[in-house]
Amino acid sequence: MSRLASWRSARMARWGLPLAALAALYGCGAGGGGSPAAPSSTAASSWTPGIFQPASNFAALCANPRAGTDPYTHQAYPDRPGSAVDENNWLRSWTHQLYFWYDEVQDLNPALYSTSQYFQLMKTTQTTSSGAPKDRFHFTYPTSVWESLSQAGVQVGYGVQWEIIQGSPPRSIKLAYLQPAADLPADTIAANLVRGDTLLAVDGVDVVNAADQTSLNTINAALAPSAAGETHTFTVEDPGSTTSRTVTLQAENVTEIPVLMEKTLTNPANGGTVGYILYDDQVETAEPELISAINDLKAKGVTDLILDLRYDGGGYLALASELSYMIAGPNQTAGETFEVQQFNNQYPTTDPVTGQPITPTPFYSTTQLSSTSQPLPTLNLTRVAVITGQDTCSASESIINGLEGVGVTVYQIGSTTCGKPYGFYPQDNCGTTYFSIEFQGVNAKGFGGYGEGFSPANTNPMVGVSVPGCSVADDFSHALGDPSEGRIAAALAYLANPQPSTCPSPPTGVAAPRTLSERQLLDRIFVRSPLTQMRILRR
Repeated sequence: MSRLASWRSARMARWGLPLAALAALYGCGAGGGGSPAAPSSTAASSWTPGIFQPASNFAALCANPRAGTDPYTHQAYPDRPGSAVDENNWLRSWTHQLYFWYDEVQDLNPALYSTSQYFQLMKTTQTTSSGAPKDRFHFTYPTSVWESLSQAGVQVGYGVQWEIIQGSPPRSIKLAYLQPAADLPADTIAANLVRGDTLLAVDGVDVVNAADQTSLNTINAALAPSAAGETHTFTVEDPGSTTSRTVTLQAENVTEIPVLMEKTLTNPANGGTVGYILYDDQVETAEPELISAINDLKAKGVTDLILDLRYDGGGYLALASELSYMIAGPNQTAGETFEVQQFNNQYPTTDPVTGQPITPTPFYSTTQLSSTSQPLPTLNLTRVAVITGQDTCSASESIINGLEGVGVTVYQIGSTTCGKPYGFYPQDNCGTTYFSIEFQGVNAKGFGGYGEGFSPANTNPMVGVSVPGCSVADDFSHALGDPSEGRIAAALAYLANPQPSTCPSPPTGVAAPRTLSERQLLDRIFVRSPLTQMRILRR
C-alpha cells in the first residue's frame, strides 16, 4: 500500500484474488498504458542495468499529467509533463529502493513496456514451499478510486459480496452477505437477493462452466463494475429452490458498513453470555463502530467473544491494534508490541518511507484515526474465538498473530486464512496508486511466518500455521449471526469445551485448502476488490 501522506493520501481497502484478472481490470488505470512514449527531456531516462537513480528523479513525470487539486488532500497535484518511460523509470527505482524482495526482481529495460505491463514485472517470480507465488499481492488502483474507498468507505458496486466456493469448473459462487438495507441500491433491494443465493450466469455467460478468457472477462466486468450506472444481469438460484431467476442490478456508489453486526449469544452448553462481532472492513469509518460495539458488549457483561473475520481482508494496522487492545485490555498488553515491521535488508533499523527508526506498532489504547485521541474501552478477555475464511487476510490475520504474541488464547473456527504477513504504504504516481510489498510484520514473539495462512488444528491436509480450533464450512443455509450457523455453533461449542473432540466430525463440506492449480485458476476470476486484503500503515 505512499505511506498515507499525512495519512490521508494513502488509504485502505481489501483485496482479493491476485493478478491475472486484476491486471486486466485495474493495471491500466492512469500511468501510461499503451506503447511507451519517447524519453522525457526533464529527466535522464536511459537504462543502465544494475544502476538505479533515486526514484525522486522521476516522480510525478507523467505521460498524462493531472491538473487541479486532489479533492481529498486539497493539495495541487504534483504532476509534470513527462512520458511513460519516466513513469517506468520511477517504478524501477522505487521498486529497487522499497520492494521487500527487491533483489529477486529482474532488471528490465523500462523503454520496452507499457507502464501497466512494467509494474507487473517489478516483483519476485519465486514461489513458496507449496509452489504458490511468493508475491500474490501486487496491484494498482486509480488513485481516485483508492481515495474514495479508503477514506470514505465508498466503492462502486451493488452492496453485495459474492464468495467463490469452487474456482474451477464446475464453478460455485454464492452470495455471502448484503450491506444493510439502508445502504443498498434500489435495484438490489428489488431483486430480493439473500445469503446463499447461487450465481449461475452473468450477462448471459455460464458462470458454472465458462473457461475461456472472453467469458471470464464478462463475468469479471459484471462482478466488479467500474462505474456507477452500469447495469448487468445475474441469474441466481435461491437457497432451497430448484429453479433459477434473472435479476438486473445497477451499480452505484455504495458506502461500506465495516461492523456489519454486533450482538450477544447465549452459549447453550454453559449458559454463558458470548459477544459476537461481524467485522468486515478495517477502514477509517470502522473505528467509532468498533468502539460502540465493545462498549455495548461490555455493558452486557460478556464473558467470551466470537470475532467473525471470515470476510475481513484487512486494512489499517492501527485498527487491528486498537481492536486487539479492546479485546485483551491493559494488563495483558502493557508495554507489549502488537507488530513490528521488517523492511528489506537495505534498511535493518530504519523505515525507508518515513526515514525514521523502525518503531513497533504498540497495542493502541487510544483512538488513532479520529481527530482527537480518546481512550478505548476494553473487555479484558484472556481468550477469543476467531471465525476465519479464505478472505481473512493481512491486517485481520495480524489480530490473530498479535494476540497470540502476548499470550491471549486464540481459537480458530472456519478455514485457512489467505496468508499475508506483508504490507505496504500506498504510493501515488501520476494518478495510479501502486501497492507493492514493502515489509513483513512480526508479533511480540518475533513470529510472522504465516505466508501459507493460519489453519484450524484439524485441517486435513494441514496448510500453514496450526491454531487450536475446528475446520468448519461456511454455512450459507443460515444467516450470519445465527447461533445455528455452522461456524458460530462450532465456536460456541469450542468455547464451552476447547477440545478437538468438540469439533464437528468429519468436517463435512469444508473445502480443502487451495492448491497451486486452484490458486492459478482463481487468479483468472475476480470477485473481491484488491482493496480488500491489505495491511496499511499510517504516516
